[in-house]
Amino acid sequence: MQLGFLVDLHLCMGCKGCEIACKVENEVPLSTWRLRVKYVDVGTFPETKRTFTPLRCNHCENAPCERICPVSALHYLDNGIVNIDKERCIGCAGCVMACPYGAIYIDPQTQTADKCTYCAHRVASSMMPACVVACPVQANIFGDLDDPTSNISKYIQANQSNVQVRKPEKGTNPHHYYVNGGNVSLNPLASFRPEGHDLFGKITSKMPVGGHH
Repeated sequence: MQLGFLVDLHLCMGCKGCEIACKVENEVPLSTWRLRVKYVDVGTFPETKRTFTPLRCNHCENAPCERICPVSALHYLDNGIVNIDKERCIGCAGCVMACPYGAIYIDPQTQTADKCTYCAHRVASSMMPACVVACPVQANIFGDLDDPTSNISKYIQANQSNVQVRKPEKGTNPHHYYVNGGNVSLNPLASFRPEGHDLFGKITSKMPVGGHH
């Protein structure tokens, strides 16, 4: 068994229901996230659109976080999930730096690493991850990649020419896939931000690091 995840970006409407479900289910602190929905605005007015991309741990076959962990807090389960044992974690943050997807954070309350585990505790009870249940448009598809009759395997088979992963050049072999996504959705360097603008508006003056002395 190899569990995997697929998001149909054509269906995702950016409601962030998955974000909320994830935080509630896993008691994620407000300042951090296991799952977030990124949005990017593209085009020039009036021909504009907003793309949405849910981002979570990719549960890589060749996971840098698992290799670098000195105490094996990051480890593989038999179903392919890259799980984390917070009791073993020493908070060294090596996994945070090793992950090319920015999917791991240090819990400010426990000072241990945490990330998406595909809701391993729910999966162990034959339930779907919380984000899958919460999605009103069924954009999140979860299942066994080794089973050709599973929904995710059928979805990948039907969209073979359109299946993408994030940062394939890193050689991590992610088990998290996207379909119907463009370069802007999955490649952070594909977006252009005009000089002098930030996320919320135009910057009239830039403060040096640390402020004025």
